[in-house]
Amino acid sequence: MNLHETDPEFMERFEHFAYDEVVNEKGQQLDDTTRHMAILATLLGCQGIDAFKEELPAALDAGVTPVMAKEIIYQAVDYLGIGRVYPFLKAANEIFKHQGIALPLPGQATTTMENRLEKGAAAQAEIFGDQMLEAWKNGHINRWLAANCFGDYYTRTGLTLAQREMITFCYLAAQGGCEPQLTAHAKGNMNLGNDRDFLIRVVSQCLPYIGYPRSLNAVTCINKAAEQ
Repeated sequence: MNLHETDPEFMERFEHFAYDEVVNEKGQQLDDTTRHMAILATLLGCQGIDAFKEELPAALDAGVTPVMAKEIIYQAVDYLGIGRVYPFLKAANEIFKHQGIALPLPGQATTTMENRLEKGAAAQAEIFGDQMLEAWKNGHINRWLAANCFGDYYTRTGLTLAQREMITFCYLAAQGGCEPQLTAHAKGNMNLGNDRDFLIRVVSQCLPYIGYPRSLNAVTCINKAAEQ
């Protein structure tokens, strides 16, 4: 269905806002690769599968590599669950196949089953502070968080640690209802150099995809993190 034929007035206003006004707003711009990375993560967070299928080819054209795109999808599992991420992984594979991108992509893992907990805790500490080196001892879920979320994913190559924190911020902002975690990851971003102004730009560029309520909540969380 061609929305330009069925909904021409709506598409005229939406495209003007999302693809012109927002993208070119003075002081709120991001480089193309970062903007498309944020949008991909945001669409995962808000479950925008149809928009994701349209966005991924544009992201690849804008400099997001296939490895980067897959890393964004893989890391989303720990924040959204495989039930919500699986359709996006399948869609990406179909798009890659259509574009002649050979699968599987080169491996990016840097940990083993033996050192994933240690390396994951070290990644947590780099983002949130040295107190995280012992946080995994506070129950099995905290141990899983260190070993699985951080040890299995944050330690992978393909994205920098700062990029990984940025996309995590996008997953959380887009799904809503995670404001305590969103505030914590806003602070984690700041600890890695993704400052308040940068995060506000990220929210601004993703607003057309998640709407005003979740965007305003994200700004509140950024401001709380900046005050800490």
